[in-house]
Amino acid sequence: MGIKKYKPTSPGSRFKSGFDFSEITETKPYKPLLLPIKKTGGRNNKGRVTVWQRGGGHKRAYRIIDFKRNKINIPCTVETIEYDPNRTSRIALLKYSDGERRYMLAPVGVKVGDMLMAGPEAEIREGNAMPVMSMPLGTIIHNIELRPGQGGKLARSAGTFAQLVAKDEKMCHIKLSSSEVRLIPSGCMATIGQVGNVERENISLGKAGRKRHLGKKPHVRGVAMNPVDHPLGGGEGKASGGRPTVSPWGKPEGRKTRNNRMTDKYIVRRRK
Repeated sequence: MGIKKYKPTSPGSRFKSGFDFSEITETKPYKPLLLPIKKTGGRNNKGRVTVWQRGGGHKRAYRIIDFKRNKINIPCTVETIEYDPNRTSRIALLKYSDGERRYMLAPVGVKVGDMLMAGPEAEIREGNAMPVMSMPLGTIIHNIELRPGQGGKLARSAGTFAQLVAKDEKMCHIKLSSSEVRLIPSGCMATIGQVGNVERENISLGKAGRKRHLGKKPHVRGVAMNPVDHPLGGGEGKASGGRPTVSPWGKPEGRKTRNNRMTDKYIVRRRK
């Protein structure tokens, strides 16, 4: 995978860069694994905007991803590497020996024709999935379950990974990319390797139109509003606000809001 840059033939293309999609082997998705998506525009069931700066964008279809990897000890072959508009990573279409096909997140190093498997007896290689108790210490993993059989929840976006740092019979220590160390049950499944499309963070959209294609609308600063619309609004000339950053409803931004005592015991070291 590589990044291509555009010649500055216009102001919009001067700082624009994009993917060359050299790793993509199929442009049309596998139809039996597609579902329709209805756009909300950030509105709830009463038609009111509850999430700002959302709306528009290109039409999408949802690809059903196998986050559980629960076809145990059944070998499969990677048929295609495809683009998924609903996530930052690429996806791989797997064909199992019993004829079933499923999508999975495409890790770094996995290519068409590779043989993969899920289960405690799987080989230690990129793309294989197994319980964390079966992995050696120091293994780089992604798509990690928080409860056995629940499906992967952690380390699923492009370029992310976690590391197995300690384990015993019941619980394992996982170090996340945020430096947080977390406990998960030893029977949880995880996939070996780092999520692909690592260079995504180096992409420069270059112009506002590409942001709109993603379904994201402009974000207006609070200090540019009127006092009736935002606590930081108003003032003579260009005022800087005069108070810490707050939401439109006066709540401080950046303050910790996590309050879940039931799961605090599973966090060994916080990220901050």
